[in-house]
Amino acid sequence: MAGRFAPRTPALPTPRTSTGGGTGTGTSRAKTRTWTPPGDAFELGLVLGPLRRGPADPTFRTAPDGSAVRATRTPAGPGTLRVGPAGDGTVHAEAWGPGADWLLERLPEMLGASDDPAAFVPRHRLLAASQRRRPGLRLCRTGLVLESLIPSILEQKVTTIEANRAWRHLVSKYGEPAPGPYGESPDGRRDSRMYVMPDARAWAMIPSWEWHKANVDAKRSDTVVRAARVARRLEEAAGMEPEPAAARLQLVPGIGPWTAAEVLQRSNGAPDAVTVGDLHLPGIVGYALAGRPDTDDAGMLELLEPYAGQRHRAVRLILLSGRTPPRRAPRMSVGRIAHL
Repeated sequence: MAGRFAPRTPALPTPRTSTGGGTGTGTSRAKTRTWTPPGDAFELGLVLGPLRRGPADPTFRTAPDGSAVRATRTPAGPGTLRVGPAGDGTVHAEAWGPGADWLLERLPEMLGASDDPAAFVPRHRLLAASQRRRPGLRLCRTGLVLESLIPSILEQKVTTIEANRAWRHLVSKYGEPAPGPYGESPDGRRDSRMYVMPDARAWAMIPSWEWHKANVDAKRSDTVVRAARVARRLEEAAGMEPEPAAARLQLVPGIGPWTAAEVLQRSNGAPDAVTVGDLHLPGIVGYALAGRPDTDDAGMLELLEPYAGQRHRAVRLILLSGRTPPRRAPRMSVGRIAHL
Protein backbone atom coordinates (compact mmCIF):
# COMPACT_ATOMS: atom_id res chain seq x y z
CA MET A 1 0.00 0.00 0.00
CA ALA A 2 2.42 2.60 -1.15
CA GLY A 3 1.71 6.16 -0.07
CA ARG A 4 4.01 8.07 -2.41
CA PHE A 5 5.38 7.60 -5.86
CA ALA A 6 8.87 6.13 -6.00
CA PRO A 7 11.33 8.86 -7.02
CA ARG A 8 13.32 7.00 -9.66
CA THR A 9 11.43 6.24 -12.85
CA PRO A 10 12.38 5.93 -16.51
CA ALA A 11 12.18 9.13 -18.52
CA LEU A 12 8.85 9.67 -20.23
CA PRO A 13 8.36 10.87 -23.79
CA THR A 14 6.81 14.30 -24.18
CA PRO A 15 3.17 13.73 -25.12
CA ARG A 16 1.93 15.20 -28.37
CA THR A 17 -1.59 16.15 -27.40
CA SER A 18 -4.45 18.49 -28.13
CA THR A 19 -8.13 18.52 -27.32
CA GLY A 20 -10.59 16.65 -29.47
CA GLY A 21 -11.16 13.13 -30.73
CA GLY A 22 -8.80 10.47 -31.91
CA THR A 23 -7.58 7.39 -30.14
CA GLY A 24 -4.99 4.70 -30.55
CA THR A 25 -1.49 5.60 -31.70
CA GLY A 26 0.86 8.28 -30.47
CA THR A 27 -0.15 10.55 -33.35
CA SER A 28 -3.78 10.59 -32.19
CA ARG A 29 -5.05 13.60 -30.32
CA ALA A 30 -5.81 13.27 -26.64
CA LYS A 31 -9.24 13.72 -25.14
CA THR A 32 -9.13 15.95 -22.09
CA ARG A 33 -10.96 16.81 -18.91
CA THR A 34 -10.40 19.22 -16.03
CA TRP A 35 -11.74 18.47 -12.58
CA THR A 36 -11.63 20.26 -9.23
CA PRO A 37 -11.05 17.97 -6.22
CA PRO A 38 -13.28 18.66 -3.20
CA GLY A 39 -11.72 20.15 -0.11
CA ASP A 40 -8.62 22.27 0.38
CA ALA A 41 -6.00 19.52 0.27
CA PHE A 42 -5.33 16.90 -2.38
CA GLU A 43 -2.20 14.79 -2.93
CA LEU A 44 -2.20 12.97 -6.23
CA GLY A 45 0.64 10.70 -5.15
CA LEU A 46 -1.23 9.50 -2.08
CA VAL A 47 -4.39 8.82 -4.05
CA LEU A 48 -2.89 6.90 -6.97
CA GLY A 49 0.20 5.46 -5.26
CA PRO A 50 -1.49 2.13 -4.37
CA LEU A 51 -2.10 1.44 -8.07
CA ARG A 52 1.61 1.26 -8.82
CA ARG A 53 3.37 -2.10 -8.65
CA GLY A 54 6.97 -1.09 -8.12
CA PRO A 55 9.11 1.68 -9.66
CA ALA A 56 9.36 -0.13 -13.03
CA ASP A 57 5.65 -0.99 -13.40
CA PRO A 58 5.02 -0.98 -17.17
CA THR A 59 1.43 0.16 -16.59
CA PHE A 60 2.24 3.16 -14.39
CA ARG A 61 4.71 6.03 -14.62
CA THR A 62 5.27 9.43 -13.08
CA ALA A 63 6.53 12.51 -14.87
CA PRO A 64 8.89 15.20 -13.50
CA ASP A 65 5.99 17.65 -13.20
CA GLY A 66 4.18 15.36 -10.75
CA SER A 67 1.76 13.91 -13.28
CA ALA A 68 0.81 10.24 -13.13
CA VAL A 69 0.29 8.09 -16.22
CA ARG A 70 -1.76 4.88 -16.20
CA ALA A 71 -2.17 2.35 -18.98
CA THR A 72 -5.14 0.12 -18.30
CA ARG A 73 -7.77 -2.08 -19.86
CA THR A 74 -11.28 -0.69 -19.50
CA PRO A 75 -14.62 -2.27 -20.53
CA ALA A 76 -14.36 -0.08 -23.66
CA GLY A 77 -10.83 -1.26 -24.48
CA PRO A 78 -7.24 -0.19 -23.77
CA GLY A 79 -6.67 3.34 -22.56
CA THR A 80 -3.88 5.58 -21.33
CA LEU A 81 -4.57 8.34 -18.82
CA ARG A 82 -2.24 11.14 -17.77
CA VAL A 83 -3.34 13.11 -14.70
CA GLY A 84 -1.57 16.09 -13.22
CA PRO A 85 -2.13 19.26 -11.20
CA ALA A 86 -3.08 22.26 -13.32
CA GLY A 87 -1.66 24.78 -10.86
CA ASP A 88 -4.95 26.45 -9.93
CA GLY A 89 -6.32 23.80 -7.59
CA THR A 90 -7.69 21.74 -10.46
CA VAL A 91 -6.56 18.48 -12.01
CA HIS A 92 -6.03 18.17 -15.75
CA ALA A 93 -6.35 14.81 -17.48
CA GLU A 94 -5.51 13.59 -20.98
CA ALA A 95 -6.55 10.21 -22.33
CA TRP A 96 -5.85 8.12 -25.41
CA GLY A 97 -7.22 4.92 -26.88
CA PRO A 98 -10.61 3.20 -27.08
CA GLY A 99 -10.92 3.48 -23.29
CA ALA A 100 -10.29 7.24 -23.20
CA ASP A 101 -13.92 8.28 -22.70
CA TRP A 102 -14.44 5.62 -20.03
CA LEU A 103 -11.37 6.80 -18.09
CA LEU A 104 -12.27 10.48 -18.28
CA GLU A 105 -15.87 9.86 -17.26
CA ARG A 106 -14.70 8.04 -14.14
CA LEU A 107 -11.83 10.39 -13.34
CA PRO A 108 -13.45 11.87 -10.19
CA GLU A 109 -14.19 8.39 -8.78
CA MET A 110 -10.63 7.28 -9.44
CA LEU A 111 -9.32 10.35 -7.61
CA GLY A 112 -11.49 9.78 -4.54
CA ALA A 113 -14.57 11.91 -5.22
CA SER A 114 -16.82 9.34 -3.52
CA ASP A 115 -14.49 8.99 -0.55
CA ASP A 116 -15.39 10.74 2.69
CA PRO A 117 -12.30 11.53 4.81
CA ALA A 118 -14.51 13.35 7.32
CA ALA A 119 -16.01 10.00 8.31
CA PHE A 120 -12.71 9.12 9.99
CA VAL A 121 -12.39 10.19 13.63
CA PRO A 122 -8.88 9.58 15.02
CA ARG A 123 -8.81 8.05 18.50
CA HIS A 124 -5.03 7.80 18.79
CA ARG A 125 -2.58 10.69 18.82
CA LEU A 126 -0.49 8.99 16.18
CA LEU A 127 -3.37 8.84 13.73
CA ALA A 128 -4.48 12.39 14.49
CA ALA A 129 -0.95 13.63 13.79
CA SER A 130 -0.68 11.56 10.60
CA GLN A 131 -4.01 12.90 9.36
CA ARG A 132 -2.91 16.49 10.01
CA ARG A 133 0.35 15.96 8.13
CA ARG A 134 -1.26 14.29 5.12
CA PRO A 135 -4.71 15.87 4.71
CA GLY A 136 -4.68 15.14 0.99
CA LEU A 137 -5.24 11.41 1.40
CA ARG A 138 -8.21 10.10 -0.58
CA LEU A 139 -9.09 6.48 -1.32
CA CYS A 140 -9.17 5.86 -5.04
CA ARG A 141 -11.83 3.80 -6.79
CA THR A 142 -10.84 2.46 -10.20
CA GLY A 143 -13.98 0.42 -10.93
CA LEU A 144 -11.69 -2.27 -12.37
CA VAL A 145 -11.14 -5.60 -10.63
CA LEU A 146 -8.82 -7.72 -12.76
CA GLU A 147 -6.09 -5.07 -12.99
CA SER A 148 -5.71 -5.17 -9.18
CA LEU A 149 -6.57 -8.85 -8.73
CA ILE A 150 -3.82 -10.35 -10.87
CA PRO A 151 -0.89 -8.45 -9.32
CA SER A 152 -2.35 -9.16 -5.87
CA ILE A 153 -2.38 -12.88 -6.66
CA LEU A 154 1.24 -12.60 -7.78
CA GLU A 155 2.06 -11.07 -4.38
CA GLN A 156 0.75 -14.05 -2.42
CA LYS A 157 3.41 -15.52 -0.11
CA VAL A 158 6.37 -13.89 -1.88
CA THR A 159 8.34 -10.66 -1.53
CA THR A 160 7.04 -7.50 -3.14
CA ILE A 161 10.19 -7.31 -5.27
CA GLU A 162 9.59 -10.80 -6.63
CA ALA A 163 5.92 -10.11 -7.38
CA ASN A 164 6.68 -6.80 -9.09
CA ARG A 165 9.29 -8.49 -11.25
CA ALA A 166 6.79 -11.15 -12.34
CA TRP A 167 4.13 -8.53 -13.12
CA ARG A 168 6.60 -6.51 -15.18
CA HIS A 169 7.79 -9.56 -17.13
CA LEU A 170 4.31 -10.87 -17.96
CA VAL A 171 2.70 -7.54 -18.81
CA SER A 172 5.60 -6.44 -21.01
CA LYS A 173 5.58 -9.75 -22.90
CA TYR A 174 1.85 -10.47 -23.22
CA GLY A 175 0.32 -7.02 -22.94
CA GLU A 176 0.07 -4.47 -25.73
CA PRO A 177 1.71 -1.05 -26.13
CA ALA A 178 -0.26 1.66 -24.38
CA PRO A 179 -2.37 3.90 -26.64
CA GLY A 180 -0.92 7.33 -27.21
CA PRO A 181 2.66 8.60 -26.89
CA TYR A 182 3.58 6.49 -23.88
CA GLY A 183 3.34 3.28 -25.87
CA GLU A 184 6.14 4.51 -28.10
CA SER A 185 9.86 4.07 -27.49
CA PRO A 186 11.72 7.28 -28.36
CA ASP A 187 15.10 5.80 -27.44
CA GLY A 188 14.47 2.35 -28.91
CA ARG A 189 14.45 0.64 -25.52
CA ARG A 190 11.61 -1.77 -24.80
CA ASP A 191 11.56 -0.90 -21.09
CA SER A 192 10.85 2.76 -21.88
CA ARG A 193 7.45 1.87 -23.31
CA MET A 194 4.26 1.52 -21.32
CA TYR A 195 1.96 -1.46 -21.72
CA VAL A 196 -1.68 -2.31 -21.13
CA MET A 197 -2.00 -5.57 -19.25
CA PRO A 198 -3.20 -8.64 -21.22
CA ASP A 199 -6.92 -9.28 -21.52
CA ALA A 200 -8.52 -12.19 -19.68
CA ARG A 201 -8.12 -14.62 -22.57
CA ALA A 202 -4.42 -13.81 -22.92
CA TRP A 203 -3.81 -14.41 -19.19
CA ALA A 204 -5.53 -17.79 -19.47
CA MET A 205 -3.39 -18.76 -22.47
CA ILE A 206 0.05 -18.01 -21.02
CA PRO A 207 2.02 -21.28 -21.26
CA SER A 208 3.42 -22.95 -18.15
CA TRP A 209 7.04 -22.30 -19.08
CA GLU A 210 6.42 -18.54 -19.22
CA TRP A 211 5.02 -18.58 -15.70
CA HIS A 212 8.19 -20.47 -14.79
CA LYS A 213 10.37 -17.80 -16.40
CA ALA A 214 8.47 -15.16 -14.44
CA ASN A 215 9.25 -17.10 -11.24
CA VAL A 216 5.55 -17.70 -10.55
CA ASP A 217 4.74 -21.07 -8.99
CA ALA A 218 1.88 -23.26 -10.14
CA LYS A 219 -0.38 -22.32 -7.25
CA ARG A 220 -0.38 -18.64 -8.14
CA SER A 221 -0.47 -19.13 -11.91
CA ASP A 222 -3.38 -21.56 -11.60
CA THR A 223 -5.26 -18.98 -9.52
CA VAL A 224 -4.67 -16.29 -12.15
CA VAL A 225 -5.95 -18.62 -14.88
CA ARG A 226 -9.06 -19.53 -12.86
CA ALA A 227 -9.77 -15.84 -12.23
CA ALA A 228 -9.26 -14.96 -15.89
CA ARG A 229 -11.79 -17.58 -16.96
CA VAL A 230 -14.52 -15.91 -14.88
CA ALA A 231 -13.24 -12.35 -15.35
CA ARG A 232 -16.61 -10.93 -16.40
CA ARG A 233 -18.30 -12.14 -13.22
CA LEU A 234 -15.43 -10.88 -11.08
CA GLU A 235 -15.52 -7.43 -12.69
CA GLU A 236 -19.12 -7.13 -11.48
CA ALA A 237 -17.73 -6.93 -7.94
CA ALA A 238 -16.61 -3.36 -8.64
CA GLY A 239 -20.27 -2.28 -8.50
CA MET A 240 -21.13 -4.26 -5.37
CA GLU A 241 -20.96 -3.45 -1.68
CA PRO A 242 -17.64 -4.56 -0.15
CA GLU A 243 -18.93 -7.62 1.74
CA PRO A 244 -20.70 -9.34 -1.18
CA ALA A 245 -17.88 -8.18 -3.48
CA ALA A 246 -15.33 -9.95 -1.27
CA ALA A 247 -17.52 -13.05 -1.22
CA ARG A 248 -17.72 -12.99 -5.03
CA LEU A 249 -13.94 -12.84 -5.38
CA GLN A 250 -13.39 -15.62 -2.85
CA LEU A 251 -15.52 -18.03 -4.84
CA VAL A 252 -12.39 -18.54 -6.95
CA PRO A 253 -10.09 -21.15 -5.35
CA GLY A 254 -6.83 -19.49 -4.38
CA ILE A 255 -8.39 -16.11 -3.59
CA GLY A 256 -8.77 -15.55 0.12
CA PRO A 257 -9.45 -12.61 2.45
CA TRP A 258 -5.97 -11.11 1.99
CA THR A 259 -6.23 -10.94 -1.80
CA ALA A 260 -9.87 -9.80 -1.77
CA ALA A 261 -9.08 -6.91 0.58
CA GLU A 262 -6.10 -5.79 -1.50
CA VAL A 263 -8.32 -5.68 -4.57
CA LEU A 264 -11.34 -3.96 -3.04
CA GLN A 265 -9.18 -1.24 -1.53
CA ARG A 266 -8.35 -0.21 -5.10
CA SER A 267 -11.30 -1.25 -7.27
CA ASN A 268 -14.06 -0.21 -4.84
CA GLY A 269 -12.30 2.36 -2.68
CA ALA A 270 -13.45 0.31 0.32
CA PRO A 271 -12.50 2.27 3.46
CA ASP A 272 -13.03 -0.70 5.79
CA ALA A 273 -11.24 -3.44 3.78
CA VAL A 274 -8.55 -4.68 6.18
CA THR A 275 -5.73 -6.80 4.83
CA VAL A 276 -5.66 -9.83 7.12
CA GLY A 277 -3.13 -12.61 6.68
CA ASP A 278 -0.26 -10.22 5.96
CA LEU A 279 3.18 -11.13 7.27
CA HIS A 280 4.09 -7.68 8.59
CA LEU A 281 0.92 -5.59 8.93
CA PRO A 282 -0.36 -6.89 12.30
CA GLY A 283 3.00 -6.13 13.90
CA ILE A 284 3.07 -2.64 12.39
CA VAL A 285 -0.45 -1.84 13.60
CA GLY A 286 0.20 -3.39 17.01
CA TYR A 287 3.42 -1.45 17.48
CA ALA A 288 1.92 1.85 16.32
CA LEU A 289 -1.24 1.69 18.42
CA ALA A 290 -0.18 -0.32 21.46
CA GLY A 291 3.59 -0.78 21.38
CA ARG A 292 3.14 -4.51 20.69
CA PRO A 293 5.16 -5.63 17.63
CA ASP A 294 4.17 -9.27 18.21
CA THR A 295 0.48 -8.58 17.47
CA ASP A 296 -1.34 -11.16 15.33
CA ASP A 297 -4.37 -10.72 13.05
CA ALA A 298 -6.85 -11.07 15.89
CA GLY A 299 -5.00 -8.48 17.94
CA MET A 300 -4.79 -6.12 14.97
CA LEU A 301 -8.54 -6.33 14.36
CA GLU A 302 -9.17 -5.69 18.06
CA LEU A 303 -6.99 -2.57 17.98
CA LEU A 304 -8.73 -1.34 14.84
CA GLU A 305 -12.22 -1.93 16.22
CA PRO A 306 -12.69 1.77 17.19
CA TYR A 307 -12.29 2.54 13.49
CA ALA A 308 -14.93 0.12 12.24
CA GLY A 309 -16.06 1.32 8.85
CA GLN A 310 -12.75 3.15 8.32
CA ARG A 311 -10.16 0.52 9.18
CA HIS A 312 -8.37 0.62 5.84
CA ARG A 313 -7.95 4.38 6.14
CA ALA A 314 -6.62 3.91 9.67
CA VAL A 315 -4.02 1.46 8.35
CA ARG A 316 -3.02 3.85 5.56
CA LEU A 317 -2.49 6.62 8.11
CA ILE A 318 -0.45 4.30 10.32
CA LEU A 319 1.79 3.42 7.38
CA LEU A 320 2.13 7.10 6.46
CA SER A 321 3.17 7.92 10.02
CA GLY A 322 6.39 5.99 9.54
CA ARG A 323 6.11 4.37 12.98
CA THR A 324 7.17 0.79 12.39
CA PRO A 325 8.64 -1.77 14.79
CA PRO A 326 12.40 -2.37 14.76
CA ARG A 327 13.30 -5.27 12.50
CA ARG A 328 14.22 -8.38 14.47
CA ALA A 329 14.21 -11.01 11.76
CA PRO A 330 15.95 -11.19 8.40
CA ARG A 331 14.03 -10.03 5.39
CA MET A 332 12.02 -12.65 3.55
CA SER A 333 14.33 -14.18 0.95
CA VAL A 334 13.55 -13.99 -2.75
CA GLY A 335 12.90 -17.50 -4.01
CA ARG A 336 13.93 -18.52 -7.51
CA ILE A 337 12.27 -21.24 -9.54
CA ALA A 338 13.94 -20.12 -12.76
CA HIS A 339 16.46 -17.60 -14.03
CA LEU A 340 14.81 -14.74 -15.91
